[in-house]
Order: sequence, then structure tokens, then C-alpha cells
Amino acid sequence: MSQAKQKPAAGSRIMLVKRILMKDGSTQQGMGRPSVYHAVVVIFLEFFAWGLLTTPMLVVLHETFPQHTFLMNGLIQGVKGFLSFMCAPLIGALSDVYGRKSFLLITVFFTCAPIPLMRISPWWYFAMISVSGAFSVTFSVIFAYVADITQEHERSTAYGLVSATFAASLVTSPAIGAYISTFYGDNLVVLLATVVALLDICFILLVVPESLRDKMRPNFWGAQISWEQADPFSSLKKIGKDTTVLLICITVFFSYLPEAGQYSSFFLYLKQIIGFNQGSIAAFIAVVGILSIVAQTVFLSILMRSIGNKNTVLLGLGFQMFQLAWYGFGSQPWMMWAAGAVAAMSSITFPAVSALISRCAESDQQGVAQGMVTGIRGLCNGLGPALYGFVFFLFHVELGGLVPVPSSDDKTTSKDPGEEGCTMMNRMLQEFPNHHSQKPTHH
Repeated sequence: MSQAKQKPAAGSRIMLVKRILMKDGSTQQGMGRPSVYHAVVVIFLEFFAWGLLTTPMLVVLHETFPQHTFLMNGLIQGVKGFLSFMCAPLIGALSDVYGRKSFLLITVFFTCAPIPLMRISPWWYFAMISVSGAFSVTFSVIFAYVADITQEHERSTAYGLVSATFAASLVTSPAIGAYISTFYGDNLVVLLATVVALLDICFILLVVPESLRDKMRPNFWGAQISWEQADPFSSLKKIGKDTTVLLICITVFFSYLPEAGQYSSFFLYLKQIIGFNQGSIAAFIAVVGILSIVAQTVFLSILMRSIGNKNTVLLGLGFQMFQLAWYGFGSQPWMMWAAGAVAAMSSITFPAVSALISRCAESDQQGVAQGMVTGIRGLCNGLGPALYGFVFFLFHVELGGLVPVPSSDDKTTSKDPGEEGCTMMNRMLQEFPNHHSQKPTHH
């Protein structure tokens, strides 16, 4: 009798967990029907929280690794990128089975977990950043979420809106963080970023509805999912059988690898070689960010309707090659500004690629398909800065003379909003799978 009583109790607990995390039909949680705007808010809050950390990031990095700063940053990004590559397909596959909401919660939580550690323990902060690469794949889940709730012809526009939201957070948050740091100190910036991250987690828990239809999910969390489906290398082998998907993944790798490395040193190049001052760099970041928003919302939609998905990707890659060459051969400030405008147009590539690969995947494989792209970009985010960090190490390039480390004798050089802004631009450009989106650097 006692065992009989325990079974219903256990079953009710399972149902309770399912209702909270998987949102079963009539007990669906969240506000309203799932929409692109839910995805937009999640992305904005996550990257806005990181954008606020512009000011303390560079100083903490240099204070923690005074010797070989670039090399250590490259190693940190390398570990993080490799873990993203390994885990993005796994998380995407699991979200295809168990739903998007719970994995949005997991990825946002672990991506933002290092934030409060910045002032508590810098060593633990950078260690957590490295390890968090296993879960820093929010975009693969977000794009799968968007694919669940949009028609095929709507996805490029929806992906462009999500990408533009990232750019919007990049334009606004570094300046806000720099202002607060200048007048109120770094501790308040870290506190505010932590609060924004918690707000994002609460938004997912309370507001975001599940996008994956019930019939596509198992009836209970104990349902089996094959390792073959979730194993990243097995998934890579499977998509290799689809020539189109394989070519898309190869394109992503070779297009994103040079940019991941470039962005890890670009703003240092603008300052030391081209002669940009802090104000010019801050203005450059803002202008390119605003132009990227326009490109990914207005122009992307027009191009997708007029020339098609594939040709839009090709056009974006053409803009990318042009801007990379222009940055490399340009020697005057006006050339950098012109190249920045071209770079903004190249930002149409990622949402167009995401829409293209979404069309090649079945409705129950959107997570693993987007996970492939996110994983490859994560690998590039690790290889690019690691490679550039090693080159900096070989040529003895360090932050000396560039980084205003605060001291008791000189408090006026501890923070410059413009220079801090370029640091965060690099950081965010490496975080986001977009030509204007990644992770912490050090310029």
C-alpha cells in the first residue's frame, strides 16, 4: 500500500516539473503566444548586461594577467570557443526534444554567471568565462525558438531583427556603463549588470512561453534521446550528408574565422596605426552599430524579397571581403569610416545564413541545425583570438602604454569611456554570431 501511494506522488512531482519547464498545453506558462519579441527581449537583456561591463573589463584583464595579456585572453577565448563548438549541437539537439524555454534559461544563466565574480575574484571570473563556453550558445536556442514560430519566408526578417537587437544593445550599453563607472565606480556597474542578468532570467521564467509544440516533445523528462542525435561529432557527420548544409557550415567557418581574429585587434589597430583617439573610436562604434541595425532590418528584408536567400548570403560575403581588404590596405581615417559602412552591410550575412540553414532542416531539427552554425562560430571565436594572441606574443605586443590601470597616484587615467567602449565592442563582437558580435578583448 505504501508503495502504491508513493507512485502517484512521484508522478505528480514529474508532472509539476513538466508544467514548470516544458509547459504542457492547458497549463502553458508565460505571457501570450510565443513571438519573436520574446526572443528579442532575452537577447537584448543578456548582451546589455555584458555591455555595461565595458569599463572594468580591460583593467581587470590587465591587472590579472600583467604579463602576456593578449596571449592569456587568446587562451581564454580559445577554451571557451572549443567548448561552444562541442556543446552547441548537444544543447540544440536537447532543445529539439525537451523544449526551448528550459534551455534558454540554462544558457542565459551560465553565460551571465561570471558577471558578479568580476569584483569578487578576477581569477574565478576568467575561469568561469572559459567554462561558460559550454553554455554560451544562447543564439542557437533563440534562432530555433524563432524558427518554431515563424513561416519559412518570415525567418530571415525575424533573424535580422534579433541580430539588430544585439547591435542595439552594443550601441547603448557601453556608453551607459562607462558613464556610471566614471562618476560612481566600477562596483556599481557590476552590480547593475548583475541585476539586468537576473531580470533576464526572471523574464524567461515568468514571461517567455514555450515555442515547441507539445506533439514534438516527449511526455516525460525520462524519455530517451539517442547519443547519436546529441553527439556533436555525430551531428556533424549527419549534416555532412546534406551537401547544402555542409557547404553552409564550411562557408561559416572560412568567413567568420578571419573576422573573429580581426576584431580581437581591430580597435588597437585604429588607435596605434590609424591614429584614432578615444572619441573617434567611440563614434565609430556607435555609427557602425546603427548602420548594422538598419542593414539587418531594412536592407535584409528588401534583399531577401528581391534577390533571394542564397544571393543575399553571397552579397553579404562580398561586402565582407571588400571591408576586410579595405581595412587592411587603408591608411587614412576616412578609409576606415568608409570600410565601417561596408562592414555594417556585411552584417546581413549571418541572419541570411541562419534562414538558409533553417530551410534545410526539418521542424524537429531546428535546434541542432542552428547549433551547428553556433558551434562553428564558437570554434572560430576561440581560434581567431587565440591565433592573434599567439602572434602578439611572438612579436611582444602587450598593453603597455595603452591600458590606463588605476593607481593611488593617478586617478584621472583609470577610465576613458571611448577606449573602454572599443574594448566592449570587441568583447561583444566575439559573443554574438554576427559580423558585429563577439567576445571580450582588450584594446
